Amino acid sequence: MSTARLEVAATPSGPALLLRPWCPGDAAALVEAYRDAALRRWTSGVVEDEAGAARWIGEQARGWEERRRFAFAVVESGPGPGPERVLGHVVLKFAEAPGASAAEVGYWTAAPARGRGVAPRALHALTDWAFAAFGGDGLTRLELLHQADNAASCRVAQKCGYALARLLPAAPPAFPLDGHVHVREYGQECAAVAR
Repeated sequence: MSTARLEVAATPSGPALLLRPWCPGDAAALVEAYRDAALRRWTSGVVEDEAGAARWIGEQARGWEERRRFAFAVVESGPGPGPERVLGHVVLKFAEAPGASAAEVGYWTAAPARGRGVAPRALHALTDWAFAAFGGDGLTRLELLHQADNAASCRVAQKCGYALARLLPAAPPAFPLDGHVHVREYGQECAAVAR
């Protein structure tokens, strides 16, 4: 499968979005995003500098090549050839190569993008793409995991039709606190997401 580019139309309160694979030119934006304490709190990895960003971006490219991790940079898509502004990240993760009935989704948003509807719109686009691209391979269930005290992620999950399925006990260091597992089944409708 070649890499995908997903477009999300602008809304009255949010910009048009483009979801595309991460590229080396995103390193500086990735470092800047990871300077945010809130982002560091909710994610398991940390990017400290451009060398670390280059390694992280390389890992995302390998995920595409191995067909096990499909990571997208979420960028503000504007008219004209101006520079793209990285607003966040969404990812579809298989435990192994596609063919399993379940996969995991994840996301984060850069500080300037929060509260603008970027996360639910990007997650909704990723969800639709995942089921369209891999439903024929047997994908019927997507799971979203987050720490139990991350109320914003709970709201995003619910807006995108991911129902709270169960509590997840802490598993430090990657998952230091108890968590939530939200589930979206193939064919399940989601709540209205401003597109």
